[in-house]
Amino acid sequence: MNRKYFLSSLLPASLLLNSLSSKAAVVTALVNEPKRIKIPAYLSPGDSIGITCPAGYITQAEIDPSVLQMKSWGFNVVIGKTVGARDFTFGGTDQERLADLQQMLDDPTIKAIMCARGGYGAIRIIDQLDFSAYKAAPKWLIGFSDITILHCHINSNYQVATIHSKMCNSFPSDWNLAEPIQIETINSIQKALKGEPMKYSAVYNASNRIGKAKGELIGGNLRCIENLAGSKSEIETDGKILFVEDTGEYLYSIDRMFYNLKRSGKLAKLKGLIIGGFKVKADDEGDGFGRTLVQIVMDKVQEYNYPVCFDFPVGHQRANFALKCGVKHVLEVTAEGSKLEEA
Repeated sequence: MNRKYFLSSLLPASLLLNSLSSKAAVVTALVNEPKRIKIPAYLSPGDSIGITCPAGYITQAEIDPSVLQMKSWGFNVVIGKTVGARDFTFGGTDQERLADLQQMLDDPTIKAIMCARGGYGAIRIIDQLDFSAYKAAPKWLIGFSDITILHCHINSNYQVATIHSKMCNSFPSDWNLAEPIQIETINSIQKALKGEPMKYSAVYNASNRIGKAKGELIGGNLRCIENLAGSKSEIETDGKILFVEDTGEYLYSIDRMFYNLKRSGKLAKLKGLIIGGFKVKADDEGDGFGRTLVQIVMDKVQEYNYPVCFDFPVGHQRANFALKCGVKHVLEVTAEGSKLEEA
């Protein structure tokens, strides 16, 4: 065989292989590239905030304190048709709640949507919502507890930042009688909406795992996060700082939920873990679980080395500050305490 001819015949094949290899590398890089989060426009005086009930019911009288307070911040308030509506535990029928939230998602004059309260119900309408207009012109969605469904769905599917915070049913009716922490947490919503960088601290807990991490902040109610597993609303945690909170759960149930996070890989590639408020149900007499919340958590993350923070001021409690989900933060856990700061 002519050696010169043989070598020259191999040249195009080698170029093709190199080309394919380069293209594969580009595709891999694009697939692994973090999705960019869209930050909705921050609010200015005169902008409108809509109030709707995608979950539980609430009366007009119960939201009046929040309406007055948001107006005092310089915002207009648009009250949805589901406020005052009721279908057993829900703020209107599924169709009414769907239509009300859809209208606010589509209305370009509404710059933020505050969910009036939590409870249960968002999961019943999430698959019928059309986020086309919202995706094209993102706006702030505000709430916590059952609203975790919306936070996770929006973050995983549309990469838009949202605000995890107190809702209308947490505003004090008399500010003169409100505790300082209640006023401070409510005012944190205003700061978040106006674009002030968020910065919080938590007291030292001997069970904390020291370290520093930077990543997108995501999370919410642990039960809701578990319920979304395997669905198109499933939370995405790789490379992120995860915060969780819950209320009214037995310790064995919390243990099961953390096992769900571990077995589904949600704890493996975190940058950091924040444990907020957990109001735990007392064990049934003679049927104690025998493990604390700290033991439950640390057992599930023992093989990882990211920082872990306990007693963070978020959850079903007075100390429930506004957190910008989807926005990059820096978590620093030291022997003096923990700090979470918007990057």
